[in-house]
Amino acid sequence: MFDPMTKKYPYPEDTGAHYLVVKKDDGTVFDRDYPYVDRSPSMRIRQALIRAVIFLIVFPVLRIRLGLRIKGRENIRAHREEFRRGVISVSNHVHLWDYLSVMRAAFPRKTNVLVWAKNVRGENAKLIRLVGGIPLPEGDVHATAAMTKQTEELLRGGWLHIYSEGSMWEFYRPVRPFKPGAAHLACRCGLPVLPMAFSYRKPGFIRGRIFRQTATFTLSIGEPLRPDASLPFAERRRDLTVRSHEAVCRLAGIDPEENIYPPVYDDSKRVDYY
Repeated sequence: MFDPMTKKYPYPEDTGAHYLVVKKDDGTVFDRDYPYVDRSPSMRIRQALIRAVIFLIVFPVLRIRLGLRIKGRENIRAHREEFRRGVISVSNHVHLWDYLSVMRAAFPRKTNVLVWAKNVRGENAKLIRLVGGIPLPEGDVHATAAMTKQTEELLRGGWLHIYSEGSMWEFYRPVRPFKPGAAHLACRCGLPVLPMAFSYRKPGFIRGRIFRQTATFTLSIGEPLRPDASLPFAERRRDLTVRSHEAVCRLAGIDPEENIYPPVYDDSKRVDYY
């Protein structure tokens, strides 16, 4: 697999930290009363409209802009009956547009995604909400409880995507350690985790030399992973986190034993491997 090994981006020391600067703050408060999953008629209408625009315009552009290829969609079709009861997908987070690629892979299923709260206060807040963004509140246990409750209700038949690395690092090749949120929800709700992984291809002459494109993208979809009900909850969550990380590594073309990061996040620090 191609490794861009770019030094263009200021990857932080903490593997779960963000480096993007959100320029706007609209003052939205994410408390226990915030509608984390907005089911109002007006929101549903607007989401349906934006999904139509994405289908007609954005999905074709993904093939041009990212050179996107999707592999393994048969794994979604083969388990569609199980997924109708709810599913949590996980992947590495490597591009501003990679969630649109997840939407493309899941189509016609509607997806939601957990997102950094600052993004839902920032300049792209309305669009993020319209494509299913659910903000993660910080520093308020009551808000977190409300968000979790609404998310678990959504998962009764819904599809939730989680970036278990915790943040976006553009064009980063190694799979960073996973935080346990996706496995926690899967274990609480008794749902499968669907691993996905973004990997890179070397751009051709036109993309590389003329348009200066760093890499093109492949999204690979694996087989669903299920919680091991024979284990106590804490062990079950860790086991599913580890297996999810290993599956994403393999889908990205990386041997989990050779990945430079451990599977589970523990104040993990960046490794400068190049």
